[in-house]
Amino acid sequence: MADSGAERAFIGSFTSEGGRGIVLASLDPDSGALTATGVVEAVDPSYLALGLAAGGPVLYAVSETEPGAVTAHDIAAPVPRPLGAPVPVDGDHPTHLSLSRGHLLTANYGSGSVSVLPLADDGTPRPPATVLRHRGSGPHPDRQRAPHAHQVLPDPSGRWVLAVDLGTDAVRVLALDPATGAPTVHAETALPPGTGPRHLAFHPSGRHAYVLGELRPVVTVCRWDAAAGALEPVAEVPLFPDGVEGPVSPSAPVVSPDGRFLWAAERGTDTIVVLALDATGERAHVVTSVPCGGRWPRDLVLGPTGTRLYAANQHSGDVTWFDLDAATGVPRRAGSLAVPAASTVLFA
Repeated sequence: MADSGAERAFIGSFTSEGGRGIVLASLDPDSGALTATGVVEAVDPSYLALGLAAGGPVLYAVSETEPGAVTAHDIAAPVPRPLGAPVPVDGDHPTHLSLSRGHLLTANYGSGSVSVLPLADDGTPRPPATVLRHRGSGPHPDRQRAPHAHQVLPDPSGRWVLAVDLGTDAVRVLALDPATGAPTVHAETALPPGTGPRHLAFHPSGRHAYVLGELRPVVTVCRWDAAAGALEPVAEVPLFPDGVEGPVSPSAPVVSPDGRFLWAAERGTDTIVVLALDATGERAHVVTSVPCGGRWPRDLVLGPTGTRLYAANQHSGDVTWFDLDAATGVPRRAGSLAVPAASTVLFA
């Protein structure tokens, strides 16, 4: 089945490493190929998110700088239009952002915090109404001296927000005040010391989540109870059951729309690890791994219909796409687009 339903892609790139900002691309619905069509100026846009405002879709980006900021662009027209100047997030080096309950949330890696920014009717972000600062540390002597929030995203029910903190080996379940968006910590799930959780992805059933460790190459399978707002680890699956030589640095987990497969990008080995999931989503095992098509796959995303994977390879400066075998979930390289210092890909 060919990817369809999207004509545009937005590709973040690190301007501090020679990237151009946000690269605009067209998507061929038959081949899945990307073709660069333009650039939107932004400083170190390491992650992107899409929102919907009164005037149409809005593209949001973090600037992974110190101090950090967010930008917003109206993308209803072919040429994106900036919605005001960059807005500070009152945190350092934001690495992720998402939308929940009419607010924009950022995970600020450098300062170990989550910022909540209200949005105007046209989607323009306002300065943060609240900044939630994490507490704690972990055993890694360099990477876990302090909190490092790396991801913040709503759960499938929309009731909760989960904040993944690499520095404290924890995932915090947050409740947002319906009126102000102010977050409070509802629950905290501890992972084994030194795991360094980076990102998580939900099973399409909404009953399980998969937390990818950056400091230890493992996937922690968790039960998710949306009614109680409870995340419960039930199993740990090594990405490399037989071990691997040299440093490893997993980055991004992706779950197939049918819940049969989990893919994990791994930067140290420049691979995509394929895991098969059972019918419940609670058991996972590694099937194989394949080259990512470049070097240092910082992000991994599905094409619009879930039949292709796209890897943003930061150090080789490209986005590589893969056709997915429907029976095995194994990716097969199909093409690539040169994007210096690529950080992430978003389809709209």
